[in-house]
Amino acid sequence: MTQRPFRTIDVFGDGIFAGNPLAVVAAAEDLDTDAMQRIANWLNLSETTFLLPPTDAQADYRVRIFTVDRELPFAGHPTLGSCHAWLEAGGTPKRDGVVVQECGAGLVSVRRDGDRLAFAAPPRTRSGPLSDADMAEVLGVLRLTRDQVVDAAWVSNGPGWVAVLLDSAEKVLAVNPLRIHDRVIDVGVVGPRLPGGDADFEIRGFFSTGAGMLVEDPVTGSLNASVAQWLFESGRADGSYVAAQGTALGRRGRVFLNRDETGQVWVGGTARTMMSGAGLF
Repeated sequence: MTQRPFRTIDVFGDGIFAGNPLAVVAAAEDLDTDAMQRIANWLNLSETTFLLPPTDAQADYRVRIFTVDRELPFAGHPTLGSCHAWLEAGGTPKRDGVVVQECGAGLVSVRRDGDRLAFAAPPRTRSGPLSDADMAEVLGVLRLTRDQVVDAAWVSNGPGWVAVLLDSAEKVLAVNPLRIHDRVIDVGVVGPRLPGGDADFEIRGFFSTGAGMLVEDPVTGSLNASVAQWLFESGRADGSYVAAQGTALGRRGRVFLNRDETGQVWVGGTARTMMSGAGLF
């Protein structure tokens, strides 16, 4: 085992210990896939990332992203948290004002947005309506009926997200899904908040573990990225909005979404180092 720089970072939190925690292990060049997976499983956070030298000349660093039981090609809060850790450790981007991350989904641009970081939402790998069978499965998992759903669509961008739109934030917070499901499924539920608050939409994300358990993620960058693309395209959001996530878990996550003049969606939020040191990995 080797001592390596290690940070735990709170991402998307509106306040201290309010967002989604991330573990970032640096100098991970000699760790193989099995070792990374064992570390991520032991840490037992929603994701753990490993920083590596880039293999693409355009990238500033490369990251591998692991849940407790699988590797992901892309995920949002690990992107912002890994970028924060890389910058905090003295990383200097090749391009002024933009950090380029290399991950399984390709190159992802990250920029400073005031005191926040924001990543460019990657293209969806799957979009469009659900089949009748997929819709029935999603409704069963969420324990909803078809007449409770305003709309639903595939919004996959690495994780295989399905988005379900309800007509209010209150109904989103009332969802009580199954806790065990025999197939891997990633489902997001979103609904509008009342005007005048500090957020425009409430969102929740549920994903399966390899053991068949369905768990709720505190704040999910990848889901917010693809849901924003869907909401902007459908005319349900315009220009920019703020999403609240983690409410049902006692967290206070805030995700800042905007679409620029080119149509690119940016996903922003805070990233704070809560603990740092060296880990024996």
